[in-house]
Amino acid sequence: MFTGIVTAIGTIRESEQRGDLRVTIDCAYDPALIAIGASIACSGACMTVVEKGGTAGDAWFAVDVSGESVSRTAPGIWNTGSRLNLEQSLKLGDELGGHIVSGHVDAVGHVVRIVPEGDSARFTISAPAELAPYIAPKGSIAVNGVSLTVNEVDDQPDGTVHFGMNIIPHTAEVTTIGALTPGDAVNLEIDTVARYLKRMQDLRA
Repeated sequence: MFTGIVTAIGTIRESEQRGDLRVTIDCAYDPALIAIGASIACSGACMTVVEKGGTAGDAWFAVDVSGESVSRTAPGIWNTGSRLNLEQSLKLGDELGGHIVSGHVDAVGHVVRIVPEGDSARFTISAPAELAPYIAPKGSIAVNGVSLTVNEVDDQPDGTVHFGMNIIPHTAEVTTIGALTPGDAVNLEIDTVARYLKRMQDLRA
């Protein structure tokens, strides 16, 4: 379980196709605080640490990315040189600064446009039709593993949905969100509460 509050940006040093895809990620964590078998969210996808090394502030860890995970995440995200938003799993007593995030990518969306708005930037993201019932103004959504608040929702004639978010300078600087451009693919995870509310509504119908 995660909160959507990014604690480091990692860079993929090596991506090697074995039975699964073995991905080695450089980051600023302390390897002494990374356990083999621990979960780390990599741009919103929960991965299991299978190797680690390095020193504090100059660490690396490796994960095995299954074909299923590759197919359900943004294209190119696991390529050598890609930058990933990292978050270690939530511990009891940790501050819940964002919202509850499971690290399971529900769908891939795309950046439609980015418009300056004050000191911030208004990002509009397109999400597939199956996610439309779960996205609401002032609700939460994880974009590439970052907990964000939905400001506006615009349902499209084809059933897809466009939603807008304001990205403040701090978020742009400490995550990979600030490097996104129109057309880029992003990992999306809907709010857990919205998921259960939709299920309750369907059962009442």
